Amino acid sequence: MIEFEFIKTNDALIAASDEVGRGPLAGPVVSCCVVVNGPFEELNSFLQQLRDKGVNDSKKLSEKKRKEILKNLSIDKLKAKKIVHVSGENFSFSYYIQEISAQKIDEINILNASLLSMKEAFEFLNVKNKECAFLIDGNKLPKGLAKNTRAHAIVKGDSKSALIGLASIIAKDYRDDLMKELGKKYPGYGLEKHAGYPTKAHKEAIKNLGVSPIHRKTFKGVKEFVSFA
Repeated sequence: MIEFEFIKTNDALIAASDEVGRGPLAGPVVSCCVVVNGPFEELNSFLQQLRDKGVNDSKKLSEKKRKEILKNLSIDKLKAKKIVHVSGENFSFSYYIQEISAQKIDEINILNASLLSMKEAFEFLNVKNKECAFLIDGNKLPKGLAKNTRAHAIVKGDSKSALIGLASIIAKDYRDDLMKELGKKYPGYGLEKHAGYPTKAHKEAIKNLGVSPIHRKTFKGVKEFVSFA
């Protein structure tokens, strides 16, 4: 398990985070941070359970498979901006989902918004003042992490790390469901079908309907239709 490369003691506290929604033209970028704590044997058992349940990069999993995994982990409904503790027969972990709005994305750019969402998800779990290994999918680390946080950026981490993979599944399933709800609030764009990504139908809808409040106004495919009048 790649997680054990970053553990210094037998009793480990590990957090892992991933984001979804960097590419869409609409909606927030969403991150999830998962944290587990326990002796080596318990952690090893939990990580193996995740792999056995099919945890992997969320982009490689169907919606049906993602929901099956979450159900098997005793997660019935995902909740954002709240620390959620999950316990099963032989496992326990906590997670936090953080959103960064389209308006904030336009203000600070999508890379910074993605890093900020992962940093805030981690910090809201209140482990920043403890010795913790923090694994992040990608090749960049958020700025301003607590000095005692051992943060590691892992390229393709959602495939290499079961914990990052779990975070990616939670984040994607939450965001996809959120975009279905936003599709009802802002009809005509097809958000419930493409989750805000730049499909041909979505770009045509923007051209015909104009820009909604949840569109990213600095993104190509949107900014051309923003009215400053």
